[in-house]
Amino acid sequence: MTNTPQNAPGQEQNASDYAHHASFMPKLGNDVVALLAPQPGERILDLGCSDGSLTERLVQQGADVLGVDASEDMVNAARKRGINARVVDGHQLPFDHEFDAVFSNAALHWMLDPQAVLAGVKRALKPGGRFVAEFGGHGNLAAVCTALTAALQFRGISVRGRHPWYFPTTTEYSQLLETVGFKVESIELIPRPTQLPMGMMGWLEKFASPFLHGLDEDLREAVLENTLTLLGHSLRDEHGNWTADYVRLRVAARA
Repeated sequence: MTNTPQNAPGQEQNASDYAHHASFMPKLGNDVVALLAPQPGERILDLGCSDGSLTERLVQQGADVLGVDASEDMVNAARKRGINARVVDGHQLPFDHEFDAVFSNAALHWMLDPQAVLAGVKRALKPGGRFVAEFGGHGNLAAVCTALTAALQFRGISVRGRHPWYFPTTTEYSQLLETVGFKVESIELIPRPTQLPMGMMGWLEKFASPFLHGLDEDLREAVLENTLTLLGHSLRDEHGNWTADYVRLRVAARA
C-alpha cells in the first residue's frame, strides 16, 4: 500500500519483491475464495488485489472482477496478468452500488481507518450484496510485534506511529460492520502458523519495514538481528525453519 494519512510510513509495496517473498500468500486464500463462492457473471470488487494472483482465480470462475490496490506497482503487475485493475486507496473507494460482492484477502490489516474502509465497501455494494474477507486478526503476529517492539525500545526508540497493522477482535469488527449497515453472517479468528520460505529475515524486510522507517542502516540491521534472536526461541525449529504466528480473521457479511 502507498503511504496515506491512514497508513503507517514505509509500507510501500513492490510487485517483484512480493512475488519473491510472499508467493505463499495467495495459496492461503483457498478457503476465503470458497466462502465467497463467486458465480459466473457476478460483478466483484477485489479490494487490495496486490499482483492479481488471487483475483485471477475469481476471473477463472466466470466473475467480472475489478481489482483495486493503493500500489501502482501492484496494479501494473495485476494488469500484466490480464486483470482489470485500478489504483485506488481503500479508504476512499469511489464506487456507488455497483458490485454483487466485495472480496479482500490479506489486505485490510494494512488499512488503519477501518470504518472509512467499510463505509466505502458498503456503498460499493448493490442492496443485498455480500462482503467476504480474510486478514490479520487479534493475536496475529503477537510474537513478531513484541520482539520488534522490544528491540526498538532497548535502543530508546518508541514504537508509536511505527506499528503498521490493524488486528481487530471479532467483537470489535462485528460492531464496526453493524455500524455501517452490514449484517454479519459469519466471523471467526483462525490460528494459522505459516512456514516462511524466505525465512524470518526476508519476511521482516518485506513486511515489517514500517517499524524500521527512518533508521540508519546500522541501527536497522541491529534491530533486525535482535528481533531474530528474540524470535528464534519460539518461531524457529531445530532445522532452522521459520514459522510466522499468523491469526486470521475471516468474515462474511451482507449489505
